[in-house]
Amino acid sequence: MIVTTNRHASQREIVPATKSLARVSSIGARSFLLEAPGDFDLIAQRRIWALSQTVKDWADLAENIPGMTNLLVIFKETPEDPDAVVARLLEAWENARSIDLNGKTIEIPVHYGGEFATDLPALCNLSGLSDREVVRIHHEATYRVFALGSAPGFGYLHGLDPRIYMPRKTVPSLKMPKGCVTIGGMQTGVAMLTGPNGWNSIGFAALEMFDPMLPSPAMMAPGDTVRFLPARIEL
Repeated sequence: MIVTTNRHASQREIVPATKSLARVSSIGARSFLLEAPGDFDLIAQRRIWALSQTVKDWADLAENIPGMTNLLVIFKETPEDPDAVVARLLEAWENARSIDLNGKTIEIPVHYGGEFATDLPALCNLSGLSDREVVRIHHEATYRVFALGSAPGFGYLHGLDPRIYMPRKTVPSLKMPKGCVTIGGMQTGVAMLTGPNGWNSIGFAALEMFDPMLPSPAMMAPGDTVRFLPARIEL
């Protein structure tokens, strides 16, 4: 599961974000979302991982779900005093010390270009780079898995070079194939399912990264390091 920060009817901001203070919002009656202040970066994510480790021992907590520089906490019962919960959560955040997760390294062979790279020309137009430059920049980077969500096994990866950031599509592709290597905003990833997708495809990875029959179905986990290997370049 990934936690997004889009506002909707059942989400209410309790503590607004400042330069140094996290934002806390209520989602329904039993859930609270803490969003780290500052930039979307590994520093903030490491504190989120630390906060997750702290709150997992709270006896009244049913579940905590780390997202991308945010944490969703779900209580077993509706808190009698929501303000006390917010204060408790903010205190835990202030006391959280950065940790790193000892993840594994995953290498993903990619066929860059070709029939699946439907959005590569648009990315070149936006960035002013050639298709070969875009491919090189993408596969030379090292990425970290911040969180899983959106689809089973899908990893939100941090580490994309700002030169190839590309906004998500205003009109999603209706049937993007599973395995497409994509860019959405400042993140990259691999499509886990065939279907509607607003990210931008630049290649294809045949590696099976989710198997529901395995004890650990998802290949990726938060903290893992990911490298994309140019198995084939067709431009």
